[in-house]
Amino acid sequence: MSTPGPKPLRADARRNRERLLDVAVRAFSHDGPDVTLDAIAKEAGVGIGTLYRHFPTREALIEAAYRNELVKLCDVATELLKEMPPDVALRAWMDRAAGYLATKRGMADALRVVIAAGANPYENSRDLLIGAIGTLLGAGVEAGILRGDVTAEDLLVGMNGICLATVEPDRREQAGRLLDLLMDGLRHAEAGATA
Repeated sequence: MSTPGPKPLRADARRNRERLLDVAVRAFSHDGPDVTLDAIAKEAGVGIGTLYRHFPTREALIEAAYRNELVKLCDVATELLKEMPPDVALRAWMDRAAGYLATKRGMADALRVVIAAGANPYENSRDLLIGAIGTLLGAGVEAGILRGDVTAEDLLVGMNGICLATVEPDRREQAGRLLDLLMDGLRHAEAGATA
């Protein structure tokens, strides 16, 4: 006999949870792990009891905020493919991924608190990212637009390198140019073009 899963949240409870997660990402990215939970609850427009019902500890909130951002980033890959050609969708996703990596860096101190408490917030991160990139890359290969000899892991490593090299906010424009260069390398060369 299987045990029933968690009861689905009511619509208002889902909205409260989403607001709490959005506020937590901004707060932990900007103010670090010492931001008060009262301040997060207040900015989200809920009481502290509501926050604790969803997230019983500071660490639970930090980890949920990080994972929620990751899931949103990965889930948007299929949405982008519905709206635009695969190569354009991949490039748009790269910009979102760069924003996600900047948020992750901003939350680094808060995530260290989670790790110190014995949790691993990064446990499935790589697999989720490679899955999203693989979806986008695969669609481009299938459409004959993108090279088939580059793996999702290759692309993730390249994007991480670019984002690490352009970590400062005043280098975002350079990051965009480098992501464009990476994207150009993924496209099939025109017939008769020389390297």
